[in-house]
Amino acid sequence: MSSNSTLKCGVAGVGYLGQHHARIYNELSQCELVGVHDINPERSQQIADLQGCRVFSSLQELAEECDVASIVVPTDHHRDVAVPLLNAGCHLLIEKPICNGLVEAGQILDAANRGGCIVQVGHIEHYNPVMTFLEKRVTAPRYITSERLAPFNPRGTEVGVVLDLMIHDIGIILQLVRSPIVDVRSIGVSVLSSREDIANARIEFESGCVANLNVSRVSEKKVREIRVFQSDNYLSLDFMNQAGHILLRDGTSLNREDVPIEKGEPLKLELSHFANCVLNREAPKVGGAFGMRALETAIQITEQIRDVDSKIG
Repeated sequence: MSSNSTLKCGVAGVGYLGQHHARIYNELSQCELVGVHDINPERSQQIADLQGCRVFSSLQELAEECDVASIVVPTDHHRDVAVPLLNAGCHLLIEKPICNGLVEAGQILDAANRGGCIVQVGHIEHYNPVMTFLEKRVTAPRYITSERLAPFNPRGTEVGVVLDLMIHDIGIILQLVRSPIVDVRSIGVSVLSSREDIANARIEFESGCVANLNVSRVSEKKVREIRVFQSDNYLSLDFMNQAGHILLRDGTSLNREDVPIEKGEPLKLELSHFANCVLNREAPKVGGAFGMRALETAIQITEQIRDVDSKIG
């Protein structure tokens, strides 16, 4: 596929998030939105009418007509949707987490390798301009705190808050620290769903860095913030508002500087990156192997929470 080709794109799952995948494929110059597929035919037709594309009656039809597709279905269906599309030669962007189990993740990666297909995992914060700044300025992190809070929404409760929200911060921190994990300590509480809705994890890395992650999906407000402490500076960034500041050591004092961040829509940046990777046959920034590593850490945290709960219960 040449770099000046146009990709034929499809979306499997056009709920709250999937509708935006469809919209953005329609906006990108290197893409043509061919059609959408959803288990709800009325929803499929609604989005197809809005975006001026077709409704695919099956995944097979989507695979036959598209070069690439976004999978934006509930996490517990990712493997069952992804593998047939990969077997048909379709490159995929799979929303995070890659799936809800390591066996299923391995099956997705095996199918991608067999078919020579690119798999990008939708860890959207990696395409947020805030992350671009952090990757340039974080060189030797010693302590990291992250906080991700959201009001309750029944959407996404097929998994706990660790796989729903914390996995964003797990991916961010793995990318920034770039060191093996040596210890994890976790706790979680179920509030409105059958799984943990509030969780905390303390992750210690071989480099000596410690990360403390707090998440809640039963909060009264939305927060997506990170603080990174290094020997000569302290960074405080807001992923939601794409703003922040850095405190630089100057002798025995700290000088504050606001961070110059060029704002952009992370999902559009993510899908544009995916399209360019497929067109140019390049490895994506967040590929399947990285998605599986983040999932492995999230599962370890989730299992610790369940072990604590079983002992208490």
